[in-house]
Amino acid sequence: MLQRNDPLVTAPVTLSKDRVAPVTNKVLRNTYLLLSMTLLFSALTAGVAMALNAPPLHWLITLGGYFGLLFVVTRLRDSVWGLAAVFALTGFLGYTLGPILNFYLSLPNGSQVVMTALAGTGAIFLALSGYAVVSRKDFSFMGSFLMVGILVAFLAGLGAMLFNIPALSLAVSAMVILLMSGMILWQTSDIIHGGETNYIMATVTLYITIFNLFVNLLQILGVFSGDD
Repeated sequence: MLQRNDPLVTAPVTLSKDRVAPVTNKVLRNTYLLLSMTLLFSALTAGVAMALNAPPLHWLITLGGYFGLLFVVTRLRDSVWGLAAVFALTGFLGYTLGPILNFYLSLPNGSQVVMTALAGTGAIFLALSGYAVVSRKDFSFMGSFLMVGILVAFLAGLGAMLFNIPALSLAVSAMVILLMSGMILWQTSDIIHGGETNYIMATVTLYITIFNLFVNLLQILGVFSGDD
């Protein structure tokens, strides 16, 4: 996910700053455009799953589908088929979100929890992404820390699920929210400073960041609202 110097929409490293700026601006613009489209498509597939009252997918199927489609996106990132792969991945994740939303909406304060999580996700993304764009600070130093943190959170999350430890699950959700916030700063900064030149991979990174941010905010808000 945290790949650099991918060849799609690239600029040679020998370009002057005057030429690099338009290229990075183009990558940023294309990333936000594709991200908006994938979020809308994901919302559509989530709505379909909700309308069909689809049951939650087994976690092994979810992980297999996610990593499988992510592999396909990575392999096709330099071709037009990479765009189709991005929509396949985000559509799949949107579909998995449908049963989760149905669960929370069935609770007494469910609609309020969902709307609060949605608003919080949007506010966090816009604030952090906007800060990275306006300040133009280099957050590349966060890359290694974020990768280690995501691995630890993933393993801890699996442990919490397999051994049914609610307290650990809540701690992991809080950790993921912090990590995803850092990912927004890292990825946006990486685009601005020319580290990420592939808008397909940048879109996937930001989409997964937003997805995880929303799901974990939803879980924490559900717990503190007394619904879980």
